[in-house]
Amino acid sequence: MPGLHRFAAGCALVGALALPLAPALAQGDAIRLVVGAPPGGTTDTVARSIAQHMTLDLKRPVVVENKPGAGGNIAADYVAKSNPDGNTLLVTFTSFSINATLYRKLPFDPVADFTPISMLANVPSVLVVRKDFPARTMPEFVSLVKASPGKHTMALGAIGSSLHMAGERMKMMAGLDILNVPYKGTAPAITDLLGGQVDMMFASSLNALPHIKSGALRALGVTSPQALPQFPGVPPIGDTIKGFESNAWFALFGPAKLPADKLAALNAAARKAVDTPEFRELLEREAASAVSSSPDELGAFVRQDIERYAEIVRFTGATAD
Repeated sequence: MPGLHRFAAGCALVGALALPLAPALAQGDAIRLVVGAPPGGTTDTVARSIAQHMTLDLKRPVVVENKPGAGGNIAADYVAKSNPDGNTLLVTFTSFSINATLYRKLPFDPVADFTPISMLANVPSVLVVRKDFPARTMPEFVSLVKASPGKHTMALGAIGSSLHMAGERMKMMAGLDILNVPYKGTAPAITDLLGGQVDMMFASSLNALPHIKSGALRALGVTSPQALPQFPGVPPIGDTIKGFESNAWFALFGPAKLPADKLAALNAAARKAVDTPEFRELLEREAASAVSSSPDELGAFVRQDIERYAEIVRFTGATAD
């Protein structure tokens, strides 16, 4: 996360320096990337990096507008109801898929009311335990938890987040009984895990890495299908719980009925931004991956993702309204 924050500050400085050039670049109104998260977070930082590079490619100002709240639904609803002229776009994250079933009623349809443009990034998570937790490997962890159903506790930074769903997916697939302990954010959840008040949590690789490196927390497994160089010696959870995989993702959407020529131009600009060495290196330093896609690939992914999370939401009985 520190690397992303440093980069965000750099993007803000570049944006400020570029303001006098905006009239020369403009070929119409600025393109707005609407983000359903507050400034400074991972989604906001990804959006600002993409905006910087798209500005250069499209020769038009691309700016970020934050509309946080309701797990990203406020921003999504705003974009869904916007004019499909290519000037109002959505940078969203995994909750876009989760919310389709976590909320009993949404003011928009996450498939019908949007035009997929491109995937932007994937961020795996990691299962971390307090440093004195008895199990030191995933097989030992599964055996220990199965032997003591309901005894162990898992911190949740946010109900309905991809990290919450990663834990529920693990419990569902391995038949584990673990007590959830909800928190109002990732920071207090990690604080209590560091203090030994809870046993474990799924954490973003961005948040967990400093504590793993310091030895304050121990990593048992990563949620990606392959091992990650940033976590040497930590295997994929899927090596023990066959078929397990869970990643947070970030992607770019427009309103439904975005004209084909504008969609093609926006997809090309987004993919160029994702493929820049600066963006890729930024994410790789933090155990994340820059990933672009065609509109059709993103659309198919989201439809499948909604179904994947629907199964987990039904399993947990969770609801947000």
